[in-house]
Amino acid sequence: MSNESESEETAQDAADETEAETESEVEAEAEGLQHGDFIELDYTARTVEGGDLVDTTDPDVAEEEGVGEDQEFAPRTIVLGEGHVFDAVEADIVGSEVGDSGTVTVPAADAFGEFDDEEVRTISADRIPEDDRYPGAHVDIDGEHGHINTIIGGRARVDFNHPLAGEDVEYDWEVLSEVEDRQERAGALLNVFLDMDLEVWFETDTVEEEQLVESDEDGEASDEASEDDEEESEPEYETVEVEKETLYIEATPQLTMNQQWMMGKQQIAQQLTNLLDIDRIIVQEELGGGMGMMGGMGGMMGGMGGGGAELEEALEDEDIDAEEIVDELEGAEE
Repeated sequence: MSNESESEETAQDAADETEAETESEVEAEAEGLQHGDFIELDYTARTVEGGDLVDTTDPDVAEEEGVGEDQEFAPRTIVLGEGHVFDAVEADIVGSEVGDSGTVTVPAADAFGEFDDEEVRTISADRIPEDDRYPGAHVDIDGEHGHINTIIGGRARVDFNHPLAGEDVEYDWEVLSEVEDRQERAGALLNVFLDMDLEVWFETDTVEEEQLVESDEDGEASDEASEDDEEESEPEYETVEVEKETLYIEATPQLTMNQQWMMGKQQIAQQLTNLLDIDRIIVQEELGGGMGMMGGMGGMMGGMGGGGAELEEALEDEDIDAEEIVDELEGAEE
């Protein structure tokens, strides 16, 4: 065998060995918890310099610190890779296992930002509500939140930095479990987005859907089509039945008035659809009790005079035969 052939074989062996090592490294990196996993996390965060409590899921810690009397403290379900905790904390968790714990320091720049002297500004005291014109008061000015450092005469010195700006934060964390149940996942996500517990459930619904009829594979026009017809034919649709994996969310007055929901329901719905691998979301409001409600409707129609006509028109708009409903109800009474 020539020296050239031996060199080629040696180079190929080295390349194969490098590729195998790379694959092993990738497999090693993929072990443990990864992005996309739902986990139940327990944590406590404090400032590094002063040890002040920033956040916790531990009720004992909250009680010791005397915070959140009206707040419930419990482990939190998050999705790795979705920004539900600081990047440094998430990076420390990825690759770990259920039961693992750790401590990580989040630099100020990656936590609540560095302190910016330019964000401490002097404004006219007239722009502040009279009841809030005192040092330490939290105020909102032109959409910015800040707190008053000093107020002298008609001028106020307001700090618009985050209260924890410039503070490094130390996180103690522990992974309690991996959340597998889809209903628990859905409820936990809504709690992350809206800070409220809602009743949710999954159903597979069969619905009718209009679908475009596909043309022949060879792309040739149908023999029945006129050769003289120069106009492009209208797309053809057919009605088919398809199954839709649906997440149902119970509508409550609290949900209806929730500001995050009102401002961002489309974005929240998109995230839920992607993370839960579902087809659609239905927010369902329950009014009354099914057939009891229908019976009440029949009685109202019989004794409302002119108002009954308006109700009948409304039913017609919904493609409901009011007379048929009344006949069925009267037959049931007989």
